[in-house]
Amino acid sequence: MKQLTALFLLCFFTITGKSQRAANRPDSAYLFAYSPERGNARTGLAFAWSNDGISWNAIGPEHYFVYSDYGTWGAQKKMLKPFLFAGDDGTWHLVWSLNANENVLAHAASPDLVYWGRQSYPQTSMGSNVADPVISSSSIGKYVVSWRSNANNANQAFSLATDFKTFASPQKINAGEYINKRVEAMVSGHKQTGTVHKVAFNRVEGLLNAQKNAQYQSTLLAESAATDHQRFAGLKPVDITLTPIRAKSKKISDLLVGAFFEDINYAADGGLYAELVQNRDFEYHPADKKYRDKNWNHQTAWRPGLGTLAIDSVSPVHPNNPHYAVLSYDLGKPVLVNEGFGGIAVKAGEKYDCSAFVRIPSAKAGQLTWRLSDKNGNILGTASMKIPAGTNWKKLSAVITANATVADASLELIFEQQGSIHLDMVSLFPQKTFKNRKNGLRADLAQALADMKPKFLRFPGGCVAHGDGIANIYRWKTTIGPLEARKPMRNMWNYHQTTGLGYYEYFQFCEDMGAEPLPVLAAGVPCQNSSDGGAGQQCGIPMADMDEYVQDILDLIEWANGDAKTTHWGRLRAASGHPKSFNLKYIGIGNEDLITDIFEERFTMIFNAIKKKYPEIKVVGTSGPFYEGTDYVEGWGIARKLGVDMIDEHYYVPPGWFIHNQDYYDKYDRNGSKVYLGEYASHLPGRPNNLETALSEALHLNNLERNGDVVAMSSYAPLFAKEGFTQWNPDLIYFTNTEVKLTPGYYVQHLYGNTPGDEYIPADLQYSGNDAGVIKRISTSIVKNTKTNELIIRAVNLLPVTTHIRLNLDDFSGNSKVQKTILTGNPADRKAKPLTSEIQLQANTPEILPPYSLTVWRIRL
Repeated sequence: MKQLTALFLLCFFTITGKSQRAANRPDSAYLFAYSPERGNARTGLAFAWSNDGISWNAIGPEHYFVYSDYGTWGAQKKMLKPFLFAGDDGTWHLVWSLNANENVLAHAASPDLVYWGRQSYPQTSMGSNVADPVISSSSIGKYVVSWRSNANNANQAFSLATDFKTFASPQKINAGEYINKRVEAMVSGHKQTGTVHKVAFNRVEGLLNAQKNAQYQSTLLAESAATDHQRFAGLKPVDITLTPIRAKSKKISDLLVGAFFEDINYAADGGLYAELVQNRDFEYHPADKKYRDKNWNHQTAWRPGLGTLAIDSVSPVHPNNPHYAVLSYDLGKPVLVNEGFGGIAVKAGEKYDCSAFVRIPSAKAGQLTWRLSDKNGNILGTASMKIPAGTNWKKLSAVITANATVADASLELIFEQQGSIHLDMVSLFPQKTFKNRKNGLRADLAQALADMKPKFLRFPGGCVAHGDGIANIYRWKTTIGPLEARKPMRNMWNYHQTTGLGYYEYFQFCEDMGAEPLPVLAAGVPCQNSSDGGAGQQCGIPMADMDEYVQDILDLIEWANGDAKTTHWGRLRAASGHPKSFNLKYIGIGNEDLITDIFEERFTMIFNAIKKKYPEIKVVGTSGPFYEGTDYVEGWGIARKLGVDMIDEHYYVPPGWFIHNQDYYDKYDRNGSKVYLGEYASHLPGRPNNLETALSEALHLNNLERNGDVVAMSSYAPLFAKEGFTQWNPDLIYFTNTEVKLTPGYYVQHLYGNTPGDEYIPADLQYSGNDAGVIKRISTSIVKNTKTNELIIRAVNLLPVTTHIRLNLDDFSGNSKVQKTILTGNPADRKAKPLTSEIQLQANTPEILPPYSLTVWRIRL
């Protein structure tokens, strides 16, 4: 009876409370939609509400419900003068101006003003820009969009009819026919311009709740170790007991931890690619840096020691490499000097292959001397090349042996007679490359990556793959074959790519590491942050050219896997030195793309073509750059519609996200597309790679292992960064010309990569307390490697106190001698390294998890 009474009272007060709240709420309110002007800062659609249309309450502060995705970061992505319109079907339509220079209209639609669908940016073909667009209804069931334009330096007006899928040709209208329906309102003490709408009050409540939830999530994500002393003041050491539930074990991906390489931060030329000569092809161009560096040109990194240096392009070595050096001196022997990538590092006793294409205009025979020297003029090694008579290009080679170890040598080329000499593809290459490959990789950097035991390697990007505009899309065919025939290109990150590290070298590297190759190609659209090509990332390869582009992708699969005797591209692979198939199984299509109709049309075309000809190839699609939002939702929608094998997710988030989203993949459909977490990293203010960020990534890797039946692959990003040339932080491996500097994040990836499992074993965890904040910072994972018959137990302690963990392993028999590795220290430590020892597990003695630590036990069964 008491239980029934309590239930009655609960229902009574719940109903009464709802009635009181309803009585205190108006049926409707006014909603003001606007975008505040913040100079160069990015802004989006904001709302304020009012019960009288006079006094306005911001739904914020500084909260935006949708941003403009148009253009490149920093320069564009601005929402100017948005106009909101309610359609008869309940759909909200939003149009806005993008800038003062392009005749492009922006549009997005929403069912509830909270979730916004795909954005579109049709070019209007009339007027020189789109200013202050407005929407009105049409008598033919469409909408009419009108706008002003400063066409021909005059204030003109235009309009067009549309359903926002197809756009009629715009028409010029009389200036009086254009009516700007925006109004002004004071919001938080500032005059704003926008549109006013009378809506049901539950619409306002939906916006308020969305903003409050975002604010709450932001508070959780901001949690960091810097405030742990307050959050966990007085916390005593925690006791936990871990008991594996062997009967509920499940198979998980054995490719879970891999690596992602992108040519960012000088990761390729001047980094992993072992070439020591900078600008060896004389193809550096001011456009590489968008004409922002006056000193970046064909002669960058070169200087005449004696004589004059000029650049010419008449009868080059190859049309893909059109420029070459002309070195002249009529008073003596001309000398050309290269400084390398901030100096040339050589080691005593080691041999270096030097080569160049050479031509003497006079057709006389000659000699070219190669010399390495230090800053004091000391000669570190020499070699000579005899140049035969004739005016044709000749490729000459020799070997230099260094007699000293120097970090910043220079290379001198001395033409041993008066007059002129033409030079191109000037190369100095260490013979000691990774696996001693010709045209290979810097041994120490490649070894650091190989030591991680990545199960796959994704390449060549990233943003590099889909490029800055259509013309900059990475084309694999121009990166194979003889080096002089490869086509260099502007790097998306504003420097130069020789493509000496090309698709053949990437595939060879994968084979040398025992990693699956995962090439990524553009989905027929360039990077969503493109700044080149008119409408930037909103454009796509013209459909008239898409058949050729799709064939390029099919040709890649044939090049990688085709028979060396019976297929065209298989024969070309064999001619490069690899008759055996590279056994390609995965191919990525797209990277962080803006998911638009343009994208979907091209991706679908590529996906269907691959599946028709090569059904065994697993296609990896994309869901944009974030773990939520329009691109994420739309990308997954395409995956479900087409049955895409795997979806590439990216997110760079603070440690708090990893702490408070441990169930993120628990909610995924076990029967849908698999997940490839292609790019992720933990970001703190200042972007350090320290112990705190590394441990939060380890915590996430534990969750990936638990969801290894859904998450098939993962890779940290970015991988490499050259000190002094770093454009993005944090990175996994920093380096100079002579050093490799490993980070705490590297050691986490190394630990997981070297202790993989293919079977996940759930566990029962018993805690000495029930504080949710404490429990979320202790994470464990148990996997079994059935190939090595090992049990691997991992435990992350993100608390400022010790945790005692009792390992209840009664269901397992194994060697009592266990390999134990601990990574621990101060959360801000950027140099923390793991320590490994052999221990004896004691059945009734708890193991100690130090504060801020990752511990891995490796048990032979």
